[in-house]
Amino acid sequence: MGKTELKKEVEQLLKDLPDDADWDDLMYKIYVRQSIEQGLKDVEEGRVVSHEEIKKKFQPAT
Repeated sequence: MGKTELKKEVEQLLKDLPDDADWDDLMYKIYVRQSIEQGLKDVEEGRVVSHEEIKKKFQPAT
């Protein structure tokens, strides 16, 4: 993401915040946005594990 696009994204994040927002609200919104973008990038690059694989990994031994 280029600097110009990043600035536009930040401006939009600020516009979407309520007027009584504080620093914690802003930081949370940035964190969520970054986490979603990283997850989408992981999917695009094939760094995923299926639901079934996770179930097998964490299934209690009988």
